[in-house]
Amino acid sequence: MPALIISLGAGRVADLPLLAFRRIMDLPVGTVYAPPLDEALEAFLPVAIRPYDAATCPDDAVVVAPDPQAWRIASAFPGADTVPARELLRERAVGAGVGRLAGVGRELRLRCPWDREQVPETIVPHTVEEAFEVAEAFHGDDRARQVDEIGDLLFQSVFLARFLEEAGVADLGAIADIQADKLISRHPHVYGDVVAREAGDVVGLWERQKRDARGGEIFHEVPVGLPALAFGAKMQKRAAAVGFEYPDADAALAKLREEVAELDADRSADELGDVIFAAVSVARALSVDPELAVRRSAATFRDRVTRAAALARADGHAFESLGPAEQLAYYSRAKAGGP
Repeated sequence: MPALIISLGAGRVADLPLLAFRRIMDLPVGTVYAPPLDEALEAFLPVAIRPYDAATCPDDAVVVAPDPQAWRIASAFPGADTVPARELLRERAVGAGVGRLAGVGRELRLRCPWDREQVPETIVPHTVEEAFEVAEAFHGDDRARQVDEIGDLLFQSVFLARFLEEAGVADLGAIADIQADKLISRHPHVYGDVVAREAGDVVGLWERQKRDARGGEIFHEVPVGLPALAFGAKMQKRAAAVGFEYPDADAALAKLREEVAELDADRSADELGDVIFAAVSVARALSVDPELAVRRSAATFRDRVTRAAALARADGHAFESLGPAEQLAYYSRAKAGGP
C-alpha cells in the first residue's frame, strides 16, 4: 500500500499545485511512482519516476498522479495519506471529471454537425428518456449499467447547460453553484440552527420553504410535463403539505373501492381517471412510488407473456393464433412458473 499519494492537479506544469510541489521537494526519497504523466510535467518534477502498479507498489511508496487518478488510487488504499486532504482531493477529482465532460459537450457543439443543429426542444425528449432508463437501471443490480445510465443523464444536463451558456444566461459551473446554494438554504437543520430529528420533519420543512417561495400557492409550478402518475402524486404531495390527505392506507383504500364502484356504474374516462388517481393515493399511503410500481408490474407482465408464448411454442402452437382461454391458460402456467 502506498504511504503517501500526492495529487498533481490537472496534470500539467502550469496547473501544478504549490502544495504538491513543496511536498515533492521535501520528500526524503528520490523516487516516486506514477501512472503515465504528461511529458513536460514528468521532466519538470525533481524526482525519479517509476511506473505505478498497484500489485507491485512498495508499502512505503510515494505515488504522484493527476487528480482523477490520484483519487482512484486513494480510494483503493483508504489507509494512505494524501495531499491534499481526502475530501478536497475527491472534490477536485469530481470537478475534473465533470469539467472534462463539459469540454466534450463544447467540442461536440462546435464540431459535430448533428450536435450543432440541436436546440433545447430536440434534446429534452432524450433527457426524459434517459431519466426513465436511470430509474429502470436502479431497479436491478447491474452496477455497470447504473454507471452508464447515470453518465448518459449527466451528459443531458451538460448539454442543456451548454444552451444556457451560449445564450449568456449561465454556464455549468454557475448552475452547479446555484443548485448548491439552494440545497444549503433548504437544509437549515444541517447548515443552520433548525432542528429536524426525523425524515418527516425534513420533508415538512422543505414543503414550507417551497410554499413560502411560491407566495403561499399550493399547486404553483407543478410541472405539467410529468408522466400522469408522477403528476398525480406530485399534486397529492402538495395537498398533503397543507394537511389535506387520507390519514392512513385504510382510508385511501376505502376511497379506491368507492371510485371502483362509481366506475362500475358509469364506465367513462372521467370515472376511470378517478380510480387511477385514488390508486395513486393508496400508493402514497403505502410509501410506494406509483410510477415505478406500474413500471415494475408492466415488466412482470412482459416477462410472463414472453414465457407464455415460449410455453405455447414448445407445445407446437403459435401464441397469437390461440383463443383467449388458451392464451390465459398458458399465461397462468407462466405466472406459476411451471413447465
